[in-house]
Amino acid sequence: MRTIHLGSGIGYEDGLKRQDAAVDALLNGSGEETLFLLEHAPVYTIGRLRDQSSLRDPSTLPAPVFETNRGGQATYHGLGQLVGYPILDLRERNRDLHAHLRGIEEALILTCHDFGIPAGRREGLTGVWVENRKLASIGVGVRKWISMHGFAINITPESLLPFFAITPCGIDGVIMSSVAQEARKPVTVDEFAAAFVPQFEKLFARS
Repeated sequence: MRTIHLGSGIGYEDGLKRQDAAVDALLNGSGEETLFLLEHAPVYTIGRLRDQSSLRDPSTLPAPVFETNRGGQATYHGLGQLVGYPILDLRERNRDLHAHLRGIEEALILTCHDFGIPAGRREGLTGVWVENRKLASIGVGVRKWISMHGFAINITPESLLPFFAITPCGIDGVIMSSVAQEARKPVTVDEFAAAFVPQFEKLFARS
């Protein structure tokens, strides 16, 4: 498995094209499993759902909206947030999408613990939480059992303000938080990414 750091300010469509190319390469046997890590240029995304009320009023949002082929309601991506797109072959992992989701959660939770944050799960809710405060959102898609999309975890406080314009993940009253706030010290996106990669590789290594 390789990790590719794409940097910051990556357009959402650019990230999607890179994922599609990596999925195609895995399917035709010319590529390898890949974890893309990046910071997106500001954008709101939502799954292809009939009910898109979590966007509230799209005409008033401070960033563009992109409808995409992942599961889930509205979320925000922008600077100060680490986004990860694991392109993995779930045919080699028992075709278990539930285990894939829980594995992404676990890697993020363990990385938060590295920064002294008591992160965990909430019953019935996907994501990474500290009590009732949400740090990370997870939404995945699969094509012929190759995974795409993934997670977004808020690292710096600057990533939080745009969430006030939507109902994040369709959950009323959710409080969004950041790694830096919960750690009570400055944490950069690069610092969190460096700690995350070994946790992710350990959990998703194939024997």
